[in-house]
Amino acid sequence: MIDINFIRKNPEVVTKGAIDKGIALDVNRILTLDDEYRNLQAKVQGLREQRNIAAKERNVEKGRELKAELEAEESKLKSVEEERNKLLLEIPNLPKPDVKLGENESENEIITKVGDLPKFDFTPRDHLEIGELLDIIDVKRAAKVSGTRFYYLKNEAILLEFALKQLAFETLIKEGFIPVLPPVMVKEEIMRALGYMEQGGEEDMYKLEKDGLVLVGTAEHSIVSMHKDEILDVKDLPKRYVGFSTSFRREAGSYGKDTRGIMRAHQFDKVEMVSFVKQGEDDKEHEYMLSLEQRFLEMLKLPYQISKMCTGDLGFPVARKYDIEVWIPSEDKYRELTSTSTTGDFQARRLNIKYREEQDSKYVNILNGTAFSTRPIVAILENYQEEDGSVLVPQVLRKYTGFDKISPKK
Repeated sequence: MIDINFIRKNPEVVTKGAIDKGIALDVNRILTLDDEYRNLQAKVQGLREQRNIAAKERNVEKGRELKAELEAEESKLKSVEEERNKLLLEIPNLPKPDVKLGENESENEIITKVGDLPKFDFTPRDHLEIGELLDIIDVKRAAKVSGTRFYYLKNEAILLEFALKQLAFETLIKEGFIPVLPPVMVKEEIMRALGYMEQGGEEDMYKLEKDGLVLVGTAEHSIVSMHKDEILDVKDLPKRYVGFSTSFRREAGSYGKDTRGIMRAHQFDKVEMVSFVKQGEDDKEHEYMLSLEQRFLEMLKLPYQISKMCTGDLGFPVARKYDIEVWIPSEDKYRELTSTSTTGDFQARRLNIKYREEQDSKYVNILNGTAFSTRPIVAILENYQEEDGSVLVPQVLRKYTGFDKISPKK
């Protein structure tokens, strides 16, 4: 959440930052409740001191009067505090100053384009047609078993999938990232603290109502929250993790979009990077994470562009976000492959994650970024396809797969 002291001093800045994200706030109501909360807090503290004096003086009648008054004021304080805190949690993270003002993804800023687009002497097939021809993707049987937006990966696609994961872990462990396999279910209050349940985010989640649990949409959800209510040693920062998990998303709001193939599914596997850094070091770390994502795309020799999200396309807890979009020949356009975001100290405040430096404790800055999901398979199938339907395997993956080409079954 946003520091209440910052809100008191900069109500206009907070209001504008929310509006820039398309979120309307009544900051005056929050400040009114905050004033009431502080007044009641002082009053309650004063009554407690008076009660202690009455107890020392053995003034039973005065003590009884003060007890009744104190209980009434404590009840008011609790009620005001709950309402204030509820409204504080509804304030989104403010966009970084360098984020472009815009309403939606159409106004995102293209930073750079890298790599030459492939040229074909034939009409390129899309990834699903290739996958079915090679017998490595099966969405028809998945629909029969699980419904739409599910798929079976088969045969060489499995080895390709795990080759991507091995490449990610091997690269990031050398960079000092700590490998972790996190839970794929988190408590509902944890997901809310992360800031992903506000502004309709809850609609995109699979919830287990009976258990009060939510299936994660990325390993980030359970890795960030693993340090909840902890104080990290400054010597351990930056603290970086690379985690693998199956991820689950309802894809709310995407009905009719990307229903063909495996580009946008309800279930997929993902390798995620998470970093905890000192205050004020997240800008530098964000560029580092982006450079790692670029390195992966360049290892695969896939053409891509970097898109910087405008204010209206930032998620609720995000202060800045980059997307790396890969070229998809069958669609004749770039599509999102990975992303990296900084949340500053927004999630750290909500989860109470700090670090100690000398005698002071401060909130960490938290960042996340995707190494690989299943989407690179889409890009590989389309960009490395040959006229007969065969697909060359990127050179960097061949030591993991054990083969350099996937060919149609005879």
